Amino acid sequence: MAKTTKPLTDLELKRAKADTKTITLFDGNGLEYRIYKTGKKVGYFNYKHPITNKRQNIKIGEYPVIPLAEARQIRDEYRALVQKGICPKEFKNQVLDKQREMESNTLEKVAFEFWQTCTEVKEQTLLDTKRSVENHIFPKLGQVPISKLTPPCVIKVLNPLAQKGSLETVKRLCQRLNAIMKYAQNTGLIERNNLENIREMFPNPKVTNMPSIGPELLADFLHELQLSSCKRITKLLVAWQLHTITRPREASGASWHEIDFEKRIWTIPEERMKRNKEHVIPLSNSAMKILESLQQISGHRQYLFPGDRNPNSPCNSQTANAAIKRISTYKGVLCAHGLRSVASTHLNDIGWGKDIVEAALSHMDKDEVRRAYNRGTYLRKRAEMMEEWSQFVDDCANDHSMKGYEDKEVSYAHKGA
Repeated sequence: MAKTTKPLTDLELKRAKADTKTITLFDGNGLEYRIYKTGKKVGYFNYKHPITNKRQNIKIGEYPVIPLAEARQIRDEYRALVQKGICPKEFKNQVLDKQREMESNTLEKVAFEFWQTCTEVKEQTLLDTKRSVENHIFPKLGQVPISKLTPPCVIKVLNPLAQKGSLETVKRLCQRLNAIMKYAQNTGLIERNNLENIREMFPNPKVTNMPSIGPELLADFLHELQLSSCKRITKLLVAWQLHTITRPREASGASWHEIDFEKRIWTIPEERMKRNKEHVIPLSNSAMKILESLQQISGHRQYLFPGDRNPNSPCNSQTANAAIKRISTYKGVLCAHGLRSVASTHLNDIGWGKDIVEAALSHMDKDEVRRAYNRGTYLRKRAEMMEEWSQFVDDCANDHSMKGYEDKEVSYAHKGA
């Protein structure tokens, strides 16, 4: 008959001492305690390896830090593993390795791994994304393991931004954090995305239109711009954006190799466009004259509008905005992007078809077939429209008192698609 081990009592373990050498006390079912001369009492689970059948010991912990009752629970968990054919020591090492890996996968580390996979994202867009997360999230949460990110800790970081009214920034940070979390989930670093619904904890940002003016005020604006202390190349930048109806970043980043002087078109490559679609712009006579002026200034450079500090790079996309802000009359009333609205309003007012105007603004047509048709069919029409628009801009520049613009007799025929 097998010998039955009498379980230890808490009092026996508490009083146990080793005088000259280490002694071992047995509790049964593989749990034993080694009592050392130093006074330490350490519990171990003794078992046979389920495959090799060799005797193994795995440390449970020191008494009384781990009480006897808790040590017995751990022993029972280890016994269950052995019965399933799993070595407790190997299992524990695997768990520890996984924990170490999870601890090393911080938000910052995983974010940079994710950003390296974003090969189809525009360089500037990715740079803006990195900067916002680095500035607002990494200082507090960058070193937190991604598996330990919880909605409360992220909301705590974002709340100050929301309270300041930077709701658009909060919205974008929520989107960017969720993209990182989805990457972590898809690569097996986390089981679920805990931040999936944090966006719901903040109010939606108010949609505000870009500050702009009516076409009737364009003459006065151009007059004040001409009288301002802005550099000549900056004034040419504003004029270039105005005549081509482009976005600030598209205009400021224009390079000479994008211009076809023979065909009189400017082709902005897809990587520089907002929607990653190439945009072709017919150049009016006035736009061509601007290019002639620029050739004297930057014709030997790569970019039409080279940067001040580094002429091998384009000027800052905010250059036109900064120029407009210097004109106190238009600070907060007009921005560089708002010049597109001036063009849109005027061209729609005088009867140009909506499709042609939208094509000139490089607004995306959801219908792929229609978009391809528009690009080919409307290019000639757009050339006519751009010439007419440039003539209006030139008229405004030559006559800054355009009061009563709305009342002027418009002799244009209807210009449908």
